[in-house]
Amino acid sequence: MAVSKERKNEIIKEYATHEGDTGSVEVQVAVLTEDINNLTQHMREHSHDHHSYVGLLKKIGHRRNLLRYLQENDLERYRALIARLGLRR
Repeated sequence: MAVSKERKNEIIKEYATHEGDTGSVEVQVAVLTEDINNLTQHMREHSHDHHSYVGLLKKIGHRRNLLRYLQENDLERYRALIARLGLRR
Protein backbone atom coordinates (compact mmCIF):
# COMPACT_ATOMS: atom_id res chain seq x y z
CA MET A 1 0.00 0.00 0.00
CA ALA A 2 2.66 2.50 0.91
CA VAL A 3 5.02 3.60 -1.81
CA SER A 4 8.27 1.62 -1.68
CA LYS A 5 11.53 3.46 -1.06
CA GLU A 6 12.77 2.66 -4.55
CA ARG A 7 9.59 3.93 -6.22
CA LYS A 8 9.55 7.03 -4.02
CA ASN A 9 13.16 7.82 -4.97
CA GLU A 10 12.27 7.42 -8.66
CA ILE A 11 9.40 9.87 -8.25
CA ILE A 12 11.62 12.32 -6.39
CA LYS A 13 14.25 12.19 -9.15
CA GLU A 14 11.62 12.66 -11.82
CA TYR A 15 9.84 15.64 -10.25
CA ALA A 16 12.70 17.36 -8.39
CA THR A 17 13.29 20.95 -9.40
CA HIS A 18 16.96 20.83 -8.36
CA GLU A 19 19.51 18.40 -6.93
CA GLY A 20 18.52 17.16 -3.48
CA ASP A 21 14.96 18.46 -3.79
CA THR A 22 12.60 16.32 -1.74
CA GLY A 23 10.17 18.88 -0.39
CA SER A 24 9.00 20.99 -3.29
CA VAL A 25 5.30 21.06 -3.98
CA GLU A 26 5.78 19.11 -7.21
CA VAL A 27 7.56 16.26 -5.45
CA GLN A 28 5.06 16.15 -2.60
CA VAL A 29 2.09 16.09 -4.97
CA ALA A 30 3.69 13.40 -7.14
CA VAL A 31 4.39 11.15 -4.15
CA LEU A 32 0.89 11.72 -2.77
CA THR A 33 -0.62 10.93 -6.17
CA GLU A 34 1.24 7.62 -6.31
CA ASP A 35 0.09 6.81 -2.78
CA ILE A 36 -3.50 7.81 -3.59
CA ASN A 37 -3.50 5.60 -6.68
CA ASN A 38 -2.23 2.65 -4.63
CA LEU A 39 -4.82 3.21 -1.90
CA THR A 40 -7.58 3.57 -4.48
CA GLN A 41 -6.66 0.18 -5.91
CA HIS A 42 -6.61 -1.27 -2.40
CA MET A 43 -10.07 0.15 -1.70
CA ARG A 44 -11.44 -1.45 -4.85
CA GLU A 45 -10.43 -4.84 -3.49
CA HIS A 46 -11.20 -4.17 0.19
CA SER A 47 -14.22 -1.90 0.22
CA HIS A 48 -14.91 -2.43 3.94
CA ASP A 49 -11.48 -1.23 5.06
CA HIS A 50 -12.65 1.99 6.69
CA HIS A 51 -9.33 2.82 8.33
CA SER A 52 -7.57 2.91 4.96
CA TYR A 53 -10.45 4.92 3.54
CA VAL A 54 -9.92 7.63 6.15
CA GLY A 55 -6.21 7.69 5.33
CA LEU A 56 -7.05 7.98 1.63
CA LEU A 57 -9.31 10.96 2.28
CA LYS A 58 -6.58 12.67 4.33
CA LYS A 59 -4.06 12.20 1.53
CA ILE A 60 -6.53 13.54 -1.03
CA GLY A 61 -7.14 16.59 1.16
CA HIS A 62 -3.42 17.18 1.60
CA ARG A 63 -2.85 16.96 -2.15
CA ARG A 64 -5.77 19.31 -2.78
CA ASN A 65 -4.28 21.88 -0.38
CA LEU A 66 -0.85 21.65 -2.01
CA LEU A 67 -2.37 22.04 -5.47
CA ARG A 68 -4.40 25.03 -4.33
CA TYR A 69 -1.24 26.63 -2.92
CA LEU A 70 0.61 26.06 -6.18
CA GLN A 71 -2.31 27.38 -8.24
CA GLU A 72 -2.47 30.59 -6.23
CA ASN A 73 1.29 31.21 -6.21
CA ASP A 74 2.60 29.90 -9.54
CA LEU A 75 -0.06 29.11 -12.11
CA GLU A 76 2.40 27.92 -14.78
CA ARG A 77 4.01 25.34 -12.47
CA TYR A 78 0.51 24.24 -11.42
CA ARG A 79 -0.64 23.71 -15.00
CA ALA A 80 2.56 21.88 -15.91
CA LEU A 81 2.24 19.59 -12.89
CA ILE A 82 -1.38 18.60 -13.42
CA ALA A 83 -0.69 17.94 -17.09
CA ARG A 84 2.34 15.83 -16.21
CA LEU A 85 0.47 13.82 -13.58
CA GLY A 86 -2.68 13.54 -15.65
CA LEU A 87 -4.90 15.00 -12.95
CA ARG A 88 -8.28 16.35 -13.91
CA ARG A 89 -8.42 19.82 -12.46
